Amino acid sequence: MSTFKVIGGKKLKGEIIPQGAKNEALQIISAVLLTSEEVVIHNIPAIRDVLKLIELLTDLGVKTNKISEGTYSFKADNINLDYLNSAEFKTMGAGLRGSIMIIGPLLARFGKGYIPSPGGDKIGRRRLDTHFIGFMKLGAKFEYLPDEQFYKVTAENGRLKGAYMLLDEASVTGTANILMAASLASGNTTIYNAACEPYLQQLCKMLNRMGAKITGIGSNLLHIEGVESLGGTDHTMLPDMIEIGSFIGLAAMTESEITIKNCMVSELGVIPDIFKRLGIQMEYRGDDIYVPSQQHYEIESFIDGSILTIADSPWPGFTPDLISIVLVTATQARGNVLIHQKMFESRLFFVDNLIDMGAKIILCDPHRANVMGLDKKTPLKGITMSSPDIRAGVAMLIAALSANGTSIIKNIEQIDRGYQYIDQRLNNIGAEIVRLD
Repeated sequence: MSTFKVIGGKKLKGEIIPQGAKNEALQIISAVLLTSEEVVIHNIPAIRDVLKLIELLTDLGVKTNKISEGTYSFKADNINLDYLNSAEFKTMGAGLRGSIMIIGPLLARFGKGYIPSPGGDKIGRRRLDTHFIGFMKLGAKFEYLPDEQFYKVTAENGRLKGAYMLLDEASVTGTANILMAASLASGNTTIYNAACEPYLQQLCKMLNRMGAKITGIGSNLLHIEGVESLGGTDHTMLPDMIEIGSFIGLAAMTESEITIKNCMVSELGVIPDIFKRLGIQMEYRGDDIYVPSQQHYEIESFIDGSILTIADSPWPGFTPDLISIVLVTATQARGNVLIHQKMFESRLFFVDNLIDMGAKIILCDPHRANVMGLDKKTPLKGITMSSPDIRAGVAMLIAALSANGTSIIKNIEQIDRGYQYIDQRLNNIGAEIVRLD
């Protein structure tokens, strides 16, 4: 198990380029299974979850070729469906949350898809019902083998049929999976309460370039006219909005002057505004975000003077993946804020580590934390801690970089799942992070 040794208290300075979007990559790469023609994808992040998905597709028979750093070509013209019943597939799929994204394309093109119960972050229940209910609406037969923890879906007569459906939750992965399945179904499909995140919009645009007929992109009501086949395409992924938000919080916590390059600001939604409500200054320079060194930043109150509440919600609301980052950033602000994590019940438990570092936080319940900012009058102190999930792990890393003394962060494999070469990139602008194997 790898570990980070972090020497805190250093001010960073320089430029940093966000990686390609992790949450987009998992669905975009899975979509190559929808066609036998070549698909070229640019700006793929070199992170564990994405590289494992590429490895899984290669084992399934997809021809993969790394053209350059971040650019791969894929050609799924000779898929070995027998691999889905192998012990190797069950082991590989169980260790990767994103493996669920291959079911929709397999079901659409080959009439069947299997997947073991997937792994991922330990942040509470992350049910898959939305995916499978959607497939069943399209005419698929669903089977769960509890002894093997294995899911099977098959299409009667080998092809799905378009249908109207109201999703029980606006799941990004659920919407993407159903959308991919519906793109090759016979007839028309309507998905209401669909997710509309930029990542989902990117998938829709990519599928349309491949020959799909999807309308309503960017809304929660999608219409899909099924087609007989899809062709190849060339696709460039967005920069990772979660990394961008993480770097904004990092700059504020460490009083650093950082320019975040190539942010595609128009696709960030309310993310910059939420950090501005914490008092963080920033300046847009084209698609770059410049964050100046700030000795203090003050949390806004509501108009009536009551404490600010920051809560997550489906897009265009604030993404849950940045709740951990906002929380840790608030620990050194001036003022108080209530953090309300609505969408996952275990994502705030990492605050015990921040409390041990000296932060003033009251965990009200599994979903709410009251953060009383220290205004940098009392720096956090370095401790030994363990990363429970991707986002909490980076929040801990930000806390450690701002703290006095040395911190040890264990289980950094979780961080590596979502942030490529994060230690090297931050060291390049003045951090001191040592990776210990």
